Amino acid sequence: MSGVRAWIGLGGNREDSPVLLREALTRLAAVPGVELLRRSAIYRSPPWGVVDQPDFVNAVAELETTLEPRDLLRLLQAVESGLGRDRAAESRWGPRCIDLDLLTYGEVRLRSEELELPHPRMHLRAFVLVPLLELEPGFRIPGRGSAAECLRNIDADEAAAVAPLPPAGTGPTP
Repeated sequence: MSGVRAWIGLGGNREDSPVLLREALTRLAAVPGVELLRRSAIYRSPPWGVVDQPDFVNAVAELETTLEPRDLLRLLQAVESGLGRDRAAESRWGPRCIDLDLLTYGEVRLRSEELELPHPRMHLRAFVLVPLLELEPGFRIPGRGSAAECLRNIDADEAAAVAPLPPAGTGPTP
């Protein structure tokens, strides 16, 4: 496949969220025009925005896709819905079973009602930057620069609180 490299963020904070993250990647990889290239470890992180809720699990994945950005966004939302997410019943930054965010799509910079690329807050979120840098230490966020520099600008305690989970089957899960 000769497509565009896109990065997605995955998260959730229900007991079954680690399983849902893996299932989301399986479903995405089964779609024609989408190839899963790599995925990070799954990390536990404290909630961001609304802090009175369970910790989240997060990961990032690199895809190659022939889908256009808006079509990829719609696919991510369809996978979320298929895994039980009901956006209408949620509050912003509140608890959720699964969340799939389109972080970057090649070097595209886009701002519309439906989609903003790169993701407008990815440079502020340790739970995105830590797994991203696990896979791509030299990652550059279009229009923002070095992801490593962005992480250095985040509160050290917040960044240190993002910790990898043990691999499935080797320890307790959230």
